Amino acid sequence: MKIALDAMGGDKAPEEIIDGAVEAVNEASGRFHVVLVGQRAVIESYIQNKGFPTDHLEIADAPEVIGMSESPATAIRRKKGSSISVAVRMHRDGEVQAVVSAGNTGAVVASSLLHLGRIPGIDRPAIAIYFPTRNGGTVLLDGGANSDCVPRHLEQFALMGSVYAEHFLKRTNPRVGLLSIGEEPSKGNELARETHLLLGKSGMNFVGNVEGRDIFRETVDVVVTDGFVGNVVLKFTESIIYYITSLIKEGVNESFSAKLGAVLMKPVFRKMKETLDYAEYGGMPLLGVDGVTIIGHGGSSAKAVKNAIFAAERFVQSGINDKLRSRTEGLQ
Repeated sequence: MKIALDAMGGDKAPEEIIDGAVEAVNEASGRFHVVLVGQRAVIESYIQNKGFPTDHLEIADAPEVIGMSESPATAIRRKKGSSISVAVRMHRDGEVQAVVSAGNTGAVVASSLLHLGRIPGIDRPAIAIYFPTRNGGTVLLDGGANSDCVPRHLEQFALMGSVYAEHFLKRTNPRVGLLSIGEEPSKGNELARETHLLLGKSGMNFVGNVEGRDIFRETVDVVVTDGFVGNVVLKFTESIIYYITSLIKEGVNESFSAKLGAVLMKPVFRKMKETLDYAEYGGMPLLGVDGVTIIGHGGSSAKAVKNAIFAAERFVQSGINDKLRSRTEGLQ
């Protein structure tokens, strides 16, 4: 198996991206090759300076870079030699089996749509966000690929989320909830009310409207919303996690007894950090495209990149796109 990695994408590229690739191939023990896509001279120089072994690493030259703040549609159209575009085209042409990028999310989505296309029956791809919970996690769609949606799109998000929950979260007959401002079917905006009617007739295990607090309460396995709201939920959650961990650190340093207590609580803190740290989960799949695209956090560390590569490997091995095709035949 070969996995293309956008070596120039992300706030910490290319150093942390390359470091993550090296860690991944070292731990994989030959299971796959990682193709570093980006400016060849920059990548080669960094690898040589660090003295990294090049076993199971390849380089594909891509002279252009799409910045994190660039307009996705414009950048993809003008920068055909960008690391994102080259990586996705390699996937389209069968040279690699998956793409991983922590770069401009909009550009990754646009390039995947342009070069890979959609799975038949899916109008819009969606980013699946994993939220850890005490008993296995909840998946939310869409995490930011589509700001403006119609009810049909959200129905498709629910279907993709159900298939993903079945095969990655190992849930039987996953419970689907529609994110709204109240549990009653009449609550919410027009999009929520019309989507509620569609999901009620969909044949999925739709349990009705859920609120933001239900994401971590394990009320459902799949939460459906548009990409605008989903991305706000994601970023707000990240800020809360940062705030809570900052409070803990400040409290520990306030007194000797607090520091002593922290020593005793160290295993608990370590487990909490592992559960809440996005780097542990690596990246988020773009469901609905006819290929495997894993989108990493813009601030991805080497650890996050490594785990995103492993997520891509698991996604390829799962054959989830074939399972999704079999479920979307009736939607065409």
